[in-house]
Amino acid sequence: MTILVDGRSLTIDDVVRVARDGERAEIAGECYGAMSASQAVIEDCLGRGEPVYGVNTGFGKFSSVAIGDDDIRRLQRNLVVSCCTGVGDPFPAEVVRAMLLLRANSLVGGRSGVRPIVVEGLLALLNGGVHPVIPCQGSVGASGDLAPLAHMALVLLGEGEAEYRGDRLSGAEALAAIGLEPVVLEAKEGLSLANGTQAMTAVGALAVHDARVLADTADLVGAMSAEALEAVPAAFDARLQQSRPHPGQALSARHLRRYLEGSELIGRAEHGRVQDAYALRCMPQVHGASRDAIGYVTAVVDIEIDSVTDNPLVFSETGEVVSGGNFHGQPVALAMDVLGIAVAELADISERRAERLLNPALSGGLPAFLVREGGINDGFMVAQYTATALVSENKSLAHPASVDSIPTSANQEDHVSMGTIAARQAADILRNAQYVLAVEAICACQAIELRERTPSAPVRRAFELLRKHVAFLETDRPLAPDIEVVRELVADGRLLDVAGAPTD
Repeated sequence: MTILVDGRSLTIDDVVRVARDGERAEIAGECYGAMSASQAVIEDCLGRGEPVYGVNTGFGKFSSVAIGDDDIRRLQRNLVVSCCTGVGDPFPAEVVRAMLLLRANSLVGGRSGVRPIVVEGLLALLNGGVHPVIPCQGSVGASGDLAPLAHMALVLLGEGEAEYRGDRLSGAEALAAIGLEPVVLEAKEGLSLANGTQAMTAVGALAVHDARVLADTADLVGAMSAEALEAVPAAFDARLQQSRPHPGQALSARHLRRYLEGSELIGRAEHGRVQDAYALRCMPQVHGASRDAIGYVTAVVDIEIDSVTDNPLVFSETGEVVSGGNFHGQPVALAMDVLGIAVAELADISERRAERLLNPALSGGLPAFLVREGGINDGFMVAQYTATALVSENKSLAHPASVDSIPTSANQEDHVSMGTIAARQAADILRNAQYVLAVEAICACQAIELRERTPSAPVRRAFELLRKHVAFLETDRPLAPDIEVVRELVADGRLLDVAGAPTD
């Protein structure tokens, strides 16, 4: 399947398919006319000698400096080169692929004044497997993601570095490998390539997808722990949720009821409890609040991936070039901070359920740390340490990046979003949360087997998949490989799929 890039219909799922599954992307045929029309407006402005920001003026604090016709190409190349100031580890290939796709999608709609050859070049890199080396640090998310996008654009010029089939090549070598000539930038094209929110949005789109999977998996893994701890199911009653009708709460409760239907472990009267601790009883409320927050973030990212975020914008219908601030990352920055907090809470309550499984004072008769010969064996004792360390780390990462602003460009850019920092933090929190849920899932699996009763059909299917990868812990062994493999089952949705992801 080929994804058609038209600037208005790209989805988060499309981004995932291109970034992770290697789907190709092509420009929708109707977009060529719009791009050519916007380019003609730029050429007309140059012909009239009309000053237009970033076309025949300098950038940022230099916006009052006029640029002569002979220096237009040099101006655009210099912008890209001067913005290549990123530091730190490179973004992973999936993020780079998402950036290439999103930048192309933002440019094809005819609001940016670029020639079709520029967008074709971005998609040629994407489809050819040429992934520019883009350092992940250095963007303040105000004039867009200047540094990351400039590193991406640099390869299009035959400079910089790129990864191709496992090798790190110069930009010129990478272009030659796929038969692509370097692009010589015309008026506004360097600015259009570097000015936008596509780094933070690329990280954010992938994180939102993964967060939605994680929220569903949290319900499943929570149901496994509820079975192992012989929870009281009354807390998931639909009437309770209707009395406080937050949509995420109702959905999580519905998932829990479906996952627990038919269990021999749930609601056993002999344990004498009429209600459970909050980590079990309040799963709908806690998971649901995170769900609703993820829903808000999804809506923001949906809008952003089909938005035009460079500056100025070209309106060929009237021949106007209008300068504004669509490059500012604040909408995404706030959303990414919310996403990090929402996901951190899924990990927070998951770790508390793992503690209840392991603590003999709380587990309702399960052996301490879920191992039969305690003392000679430590069982899952230290696995919980790992979960608590990750939860604690998430608390630091969840400090909102968007509340900070340090002016740049001699105070011309006097409020910045820090949106890419927020997105990177959210992605780190998400990975940590996947590990925490993996620890809980392993512990719940061990506890269910120790109970020697039949769980519900969905939980049994999840249990059987886990047992294919993680053996019952009879005596101590290194648990790190088990945690890694289960995190992968959580992250890619296989655990959820085998259980039968609920249809809502």
